[in-house]
Amino acid sequence: MEYPGRSSELDVQPDHGEQSYKGSNRLEGKKTIITGGDSGIGRAVALAFAREGADVLISYLESEEKDAQETVRLIEDAGRKAVTVPGDLREESVCQQVVDTAVREFGRIDVLVSNAAFQMSQDDGIAGITTEQFDRVMKTNVYALFWLTKAAVPHMSEGSSIITTSSVQGFSPSPHLLDYATSKAAIVNFTKGLAADLVEKGIRVNSVAPGPVWTPLIPATMDEEKVKSFGEQSPMGRAAQPAELAPSYVFLASQESSYITADVIAVTGGSPIV
Repeated sequence: MEYPGRSSELDVQPDHGEQSYKGSNRLEGKKTIITGGDSGIGRAVALAFAREGADVLISYLESEEKDAQETVRLIEDAGRKAVTVPGDLREESVCQQVVDTAVREFGRIDVLVSNAAFQMSQDDGIAGITTEQFDRVMKTNVYALFWLTKAAVPHMSEGSSIITTSSVQGFSPSPHLLDYATSKAAIVNFTKGLAADLVEKGIRVNSVAPGPVWTPLIPATMDEEKVKSFGEQSPMGRAAQPAELAPSYVFLASQESSYITADVIAVTGGSPIV
């Protein structure tokens, strides 16, 4: 499967909560942005947000339009407004477009979920990582987070929430994902520093750190043998489904977490983060 991978091409379909997630109006009327919302964790979070009463803008690569339209269907089936912004977040102008579109369509931004990411496994470790790959990882995972946040904050008010997606890799890096793990550690640090910066504005900033999660990214960026054993290293002995990540994002987006900022929620199947 070619990167970034498509849900429709997976032999084993991920569970995004289509049949299981039940909303309870915890995000009623919220205006939200989710990057990488076409599939995987992003789709599961979009579905959950919509069923909790939020309108949702999703950003995604243009090549993922088919997957994105399935996410749109799920949002609209929940009775909420769906807005799409295709484009590559490695361009600052696209990040600005995401925010500008949200403000135009929604009038404000209550929740920003920075979820889009790039990884590429290299069995040779640092020897296999090209400058081009390293640049793509950092631009997608770190630069885009910076650009999106800087553009969004002026349109957020007290009670708003920014949620980043870090990773167990940010705490326990695997050599074959050295550049990706480095970017995720940067996201953790950025999250904590930004939380301190915005606390006086009443804007909370937190992160969700997934362990292994079954998404199209996995077969698109790892060799066949790694895919076969993916998730077995976690104490639970399996990868998570995207639906198992979404409730943590809902919690951090809602007022239920009103006294939580600069924190990282580990959803790792038992692997500790320190």
